[in-house]
Amino acid sequence: MKRRKRTEIMIQGNECLARELAESITQKYECLEISAPQYGMTMIKMRESAKNSLFYLGEVLITETKVEIEGRIGIGIVTGMKEDLSRNLAIVDAAYKAQLPETAAWQQPLLDMEQEIARARVREQTQLFETKVSFETMKV
Repeated sequence: MKRRKRTEIMIQGNECLARELAESITQKYECLEISAPQYGMTMIKMRESAKNSLFYLGEVLITETKVEIEGRIGIGIVTGMKEDLSRNLAIVDAAYKAQLPETAAWQQPLLDMEQEIARARVREQTQLFETKVSFETMKV
């Protein structure tokens, strides 16, 4: 699984998954915190659909953490003030970069969480469609 996809799953899903994966690493390996969770701002880039050009929508608050495990640096960046999630993402990222054996067992929990996220989106869409007003059936 690619880095972007697994990070999105851990951010959009239950934060417990990222915590559990990170704890399984910190219990067995030395985790050196290079950069403690710190807040920053970043620009949000959007694509304008008519002209297909990029523009900056504005700024968003982020939390960023860097850790080192087995000589490999992992980075965790998340929107908002979420220090624990940022740290856990950095630990998981470093574990994958170091190719630790524990990462092989993480594929299935990540896929399960992805399916759970998809089911939640379907439920949300269903609820939205139930409240949708059909203007064609309205009479004056």
